[in-house]
This record gives sequence, structure tokens and C-alpha cells, in this order.
Amino acid sequence: MRKAIWVSFILIGIAAASAAGGDYKVTKTWKLGGEGGWDYLTADGEGRLFISRGTRVMVVDTTSGKQVGEIADTAGVHGIALAPDLGKGFTSNGREDTVSVFDLKSLAVAKKIKVGSGPDAILYDPFSQRVFTFNGKGHDTTAVDASKGEVAGKLDLGGKPEFAATDEKGTIFVNLEDKSELVAFDAQKLTEKARWKLTDCEEPTGLTIDRKNRRLFAGCGGNKKMAIVDADSGRMLATPAIGDGCDATAFDADWGLAFASAGDGTITVIREEGPDKFSVAQTLTTQKGARTMALDARTHQLFTVTANVTGTRENRKIEPNSFVVLVAEGSR
Repeated sequence: MRKAIWVSFILIGIAAASAAGGDYKVTKTWKLGGEGGWDYLTADGEGRLFISRGTRVMVVDTTSGKQVGEIADTAGVHGIALAPDLGKGFTSNGREDTVSVFDLKSLAVAKKIKVGSGPDAILYDPFSQRVFTFNGKGHDTTAVDASKGEVAGKLDLGGKPEFAATDEKGTIFVNLEDKSELVAFDAQKLTEKARWKLTDCEEPTGLTIDRKNRRLFAGCGGNKKMAIVDADSGRMLATPAIGDGCDATAFDADWGLAFASAGDGTITVIREEGPDKFSVAQTLTTQKGARTMALDARTHQLFTVTANVTGTRENRKIEPNSFVVLVAEGSR
């Protein structure tokens, strides 16, 4: 009888851990090769992964791991934003201060739009139907009417912007890397709504949001922490430890998990146990240099990319044809 009780406790514990989410493993490695560096990547939730590669965007089938398309002539491309409701996609081309507008089905580029200086991160907001580029050199954001393909306005941010998130109710949030600040602004009026100091968060980079509980997750690239912030008050809720050199974050609303990918070759999985309670569920080992990441909200897969790199940041060398995509899968 006692043995049966202990077995029951063990099974309940296993079930509870599984229900809480986590237990991610790298299950696939796709060797894509090719020249060029990399930055942001975006999963469309329909079986495609968009990967920036310096002068082009690779489009990869997430079932086979094979390249199925390319968006060319994107000099210094950093990010890819998708507007499925409009059938369009957008890339931020940092070396020519433009945005490429492309068709989501054919991948054909329809036009280029001149934006601010040094566009880096890019975000589509379905509420305003605007695309926002976050211009690292200009310290501002450019709003583009996604339907018309025209610049709708700009907003000075007072610092170097990194990534951004939308609550899809009219507010955009963006990290300022050099100020350790988080700015909230009105997506339609292009006016600042709030500015919060990210205490104990150095060089904030990746940013994502839990829209239901109004929680923001900022990756602090300079001091190996994640800043978890109330999206209405700016109150700091928690700063769990993450890997070194975080450049991307993601949030899985169905599983209640936040992720932070870091250049030291780790993805930290953080469980949202409640609106104000968070814990590190797992530290997943990936590969050195795998600092950016995308989440497929439909399949709950994580994608990260890297290559074999030697040398310093100022003089790095990439081993030819060593570029790979790592696919991580978890269980609920």
C-alpha cells in the first residue's frame, strides 16, 4: 500500500511538471550554410521561418528545414515584420535606411521606403496597421502605414532603441539599450505615454509581452538578467538570471513561458506561475553565438541560429558553410 502511494505521488509530480511546461530539447539541426552574418528571425506560424543574412532574407520550410525562397537586395537587413492581415512583409535594411515591402506569398519586393537612420528592429502593429522601425543611429522610430506603404510620422525616443512589443490595443513598448529605459508610446498619435527606468537591467535588448496579464519581458544583455515589468505602471516585478549576451526574448501565451536566448549558447526558460510570480524552469544548451530566436506560437517550437565563429567581435571570422538553424521542442 505504501509503495502504491509513493508511486502515485511520483506520477502526480511528473504530471504537474509536464503541465507546467518546459523540458525543452534541441531536436533538429538544419545546416543551411551560405555567406553572411545574421540577426533577427521570424516564424510566420504557417510553416515558414524568415532569417536575416546581411544582404538577403532566407525563407526556410519549418517541416523539412530546407530553404524555399529568398528576399534579395536587403542591404544590412536586421529584422523581418509580417502583416498577414494585409498579405505583406517588411524588412529593415540598416545600411541603406530603407524598408523593403514584399508579398507574403510570392516574396516579391513591391517597393522600398526611406525611413530613419540605421533601422534595426522592426515591428508590425495590427491595431494601427503600422510598421515601426527602430532606428539605432537616429535614436527614433519611423511609423509606416502598412497598407499604403508610406511614412506616417516619426517619434524621437531619446536613446538607442532595441527591440519592441505591442499590446495590440494602441501602445508600443521599446527598450533603450544605452539608457536602460523602457518607453511606451501611442501607436497612432506618436506621442510618448511613459518612460521607465529599468532598475538592475543593463543594456536591454530583446522585448516581448504577455498581453493577457500585461507583463513585459526585457532581456538585459549587459548583466545576465531578465527584467519583468508591469506594462501599465512600469513596476519591476522580478529579475531572474539568464545567459550572457541576451539578444532576444519570446513569450508563449498558451504555455505561460518566457524565453531568453543568449550568445553564450543558452536559452533560459522562465515559468510564469502567476501575474507576479516567476521562476527559472530550465536552462537549455544550444550553441555559442545563438543569440537571436523566434517562437512559433502554433507548434511551440523555438528556432535559433548561429555558425562557427572565431576571433573578436571587431575581427570575427565565420567558418564557411557552418551556418545552422537549431530547433528546440518542449512538452506541456
